Amino acid sequence: MNTMSNLGSLAFLQGGAGGGLIGLLPFILIFVIFYFLLIRPQQQKQKKAAQERNEMLKALKAGDKIVTTGGIYGTIVAVREKDDTVLLRIAQSVSVEAERSAIARLQTSDKEVEAIK
Repeated sequence: MNTMSNLGSLAFLQGGAGGGLIGLLPFILIFVIFYFLLIRPQQQKQKKAAQERNEMLKALKAGDKIVTTGGIYGTIVAVREKDDTVLLRIAQSVSVEAERSAIARLQTSDKEVEAIK
């Protein structure tokens, strides 16, 4: 009886080693499919968006109407290249200094401002 259990365990070990790898194959295949259909395109999209944002920040000039990441609408009065900041006019006689990286986007139209008011 002891030899039967040893034979059974040997057969299990021999069949289990190949069966384990074959059993993982569907999971590996699913991961590869997810990578090429979901993960990789999303990474490329994020990389492209980051490049476009950097180009937008580099191209800022006085007179541009912008929106900050905090939701403040303003007009750029001056761009200071030395310390990477901009001077924003947010009201008639109110100006603030902000990091260039705090600018979320350019204001597309005056209708956008009117919609918020």
